[in-house]
Amino acid sequence: MKLYSLSVLYKGYAKAVLLKAAYDVSSFSFFQRSSVQEFMASTSQLIVECSLKGSKASTKEQEYLCHVYVTNDSLAGVVIADSEYSSWVAFTLLEKVLDEFSKQVDRIDWPVGSPGTSQYAGLDGHLSRYQNPREAHPMTKVQAELDETKIILQNTTESLLERGGKLDDLVSKSEALGIQFKAFYKTARKQNSCCVIM
Repeated sequence: MKLYSLSVLYKGYAKAVLLKAAYDVSSFSFFQRSSVQEFMASTSQLIVECSLKGSKASTKEQEYLCHVYVTNDSLAGVVIADSEYSSWVAFTLLEKVLDEFSKQVDRIDWPVGSPGTSQYAGLDGHLSRYQNPREAHPMTKVQAELDETKIILQNTTESLLERGGKLDDLVSKSEALGIQFKAFYKTARKQNSCCVIM
């Protein structure tokens, strides 16, 4: 699971305005990083322009999953992650970031803002903290623990069923041995009765 981009934008009438963004392009080669970052910025703007106010959506773009949330007051957030990243955690992150941004940056500055002028410094921290959703969000951690417990219980149940099958085999074998023992005992008694020593 990997988060690549976290952006805050303003959905204007004509186009979306990038207000602030944070990127983690460390997994790409040095020469690709600037073009990947430009791709993520333009993709974020395009997705916000195509989204309706008051909506949440997830879109697949190449091997990336883009999660967008546009509030009713035209403030938008975009998370670009790999396909394994939980959409639920991504939307929780977007709600948190947009709430903090709207409290720290005046609404008047949104239509004319830019990454250099927006006075919000929380994106980099959120991007690094949410790289591991289990650590960042308590419900995700609980869900992961529940999944692990479920797997352990399934394995335990399977081993018990295997043991039950083995026990059934042992019982049938012991019954067969019991029958063979009775036949052996009867034969031995007959043999011993012929060889009585006086």
